[in-house]
Amino acid sequence: MTIDNISQAKVCGGWHKQYTHQSQSLNGVARFAIFLPPNASKATPVPVLYWLSGLTCTDENFMQKAGALRKAAELGIAIVAPDTSPRGEGVADDDNYDLGQGAGFYLNATQKPWAQHYQMYDYITAELPKIIEEHFPVTSVKSISGHSMGGHGAITIGLKNSSNYRSISAFSPISNPMGCPWGQKAFSAYLGSDVESWKQYDSSELLKQAKSELPILVDQGDADGFLTEQLKPEALIEAAKVHASPVEVRMQPGYDHSYYFISSFIDEHLAFHAKHLA
Repeated sequence: MTIDNISQAKVCGGWHKQYTHQSQSLNGVARFAIFLPPNASKATPVPVLYWLSGLTCTDENFMQKAGALRKAAELGIAIVAPDTSPRGEGVADDDNYDLGQGAGFYLNATQKPWAQHYQMYDYITAELPKIIEEHFPVTSVKSISGHSMGGHGAITIGLKNSSNYRSISAFSPISNPMGCPWGQKAFSAYLGSDVESWKQYDSSELLKQAKSELPILVDQGDADGFLTEQLKPEALIEAAKVHASPVEVRMQPGYDHSYYFISSFIDEHLAFHAKHLA
């Protein structure tokens, strides 16, 4: 697999780099960013935290706004941030921000016209890690995290692939997409009208089915404008009780849905993952 370096910058003693490549899963060109801490080398490969961003975001939002790179450099953790969807000419899209390009929902679409490109689940779980481990000084040890739509993706992917990750965390995740407007719109378009097929991509439904084998940390701001209608952390909390899953949901007073919130607690999330990646 050939990857093309399109930008790079030294930061916190390490390197932030962006790449594009031809993706088989997405049937087109994909982009990702990677932060390599100062100690990463062929002699000392490092573990990886995969970060999944939210609606309308790209690989750039987290790397530029979260303030995570100094702590990641200190802990010796690489961070990989993929784009949030396939993009480009010929890729299906929608006029609204919550469907189509920028809104892949980290699932494998089954419905036309989305199925041709929108295979984000396969891309995140299989194709991207293979590329990262082939081209960079990293180990196969990894954890996963994300924000909003990406928090939904991080939890569902971690739950469904527990042998591939060490820990899961999320900021303001869409915890019960089957029960909120964002999720219902996306799932109807990407997966069709069979609601049973939606359950495989709903964190709360997955936790009702089985106990999480991985520790999960969730931070949610209580001043988040999407809290009640879209995010529904209470559904995740109740689902975790069914099998006593190791899920900690922290409600943070006064915080909203923005990267100001993420940057306030990202160091704690990185420390949480570092403990399990070790």
